[in-house]
Amino acid sequence: MSMDDAQPLISHLIELRKRILNSLITVLVVFLALVYFSNDIYRLIAAPLMDQLPVGANMIATDVASPFFTPIKLTIMVSVFVSAPMILYQVWAFIAPALYKHERRLIVPLLFSSSVLFYLGMVFAYFVVFPLVFGFFTKTVPSGVMIATDISNYLSFVMALFMAFGVSFEVPIAIILLCWSGVVTPESLKRKRPYILVGAFVVGMLLTPPDVFSQTLLAVPMYLLFELGVFLSQFYVGKRKLHETENGSERETDGNPKK
Repeated sequence: MSMDDAQPLISHLIELRKRILNSLITVLVVFLALVYFSNDIYRLIAAPLMDQLPVGANMIATDVASPFFTPIKLTIMVSVFVSAPMILYQVWAFIAPALYKHERRLIVPLLFSSSVLFYLGMVFAYFVVFPLVFGFFTKTVPSGVMIATDISNYLSFVMALFMAFGVSFEVPIAIILLCWSGVVTPESLKRKRPYILVGAFVVGMLLTPPDVFSQTLLAVPMYLLFELGVFLSQFYVGKRKLHETENGSERETDGNPKK
């Protein structure tokens, strides 16, 4: 590798380090602002379960240090979620110089909408799914069994659900990217609608309690998000084809200059 080739690589690595440091600093600042309220944040996250527990039942801590470390762990996770827009901006700032102008105009809305959809998925899980899930679990407890959920296990469970629903709400973004890259087309996805609908109910069955109501409650939004992604992907594919046509015309003009 020559010195000329090494210089751009070094500059890219320096830029990458800068973006990573900016992201870490953002998470740290948010964490320091929220750590004082860590117990309150955990109480807020635990509310969907606490509201469903029988009178007199409480959560427990089976480890000596878990009452301290579990809220801190949750606060770190919340800090990352809150910092997601800034982290995405740092990713955008790093890759933007390598993109064409038309690609920048297309990706900016995707970055913004991906953050919004992820947050919507988490909100949907907290206000809709959690009450259904915990209500189902608490009502199916065998006779003579007392509910006493460990706070660490509860945190792991709800964070897994938050991530599952946050990611599942990214369906429109995934469809747009697949269509934009040419892996699939909006027309082929439209022909596969029946399979997508069945798949949405299968995912709903895996992520929710085994009752038709809660399965439908997840499957219907996922299918509607699929339809939204197919609809929006048509605009992205159209713009990509238009740009490719313009580039082809420019290359032909450059190769055959007028006399």
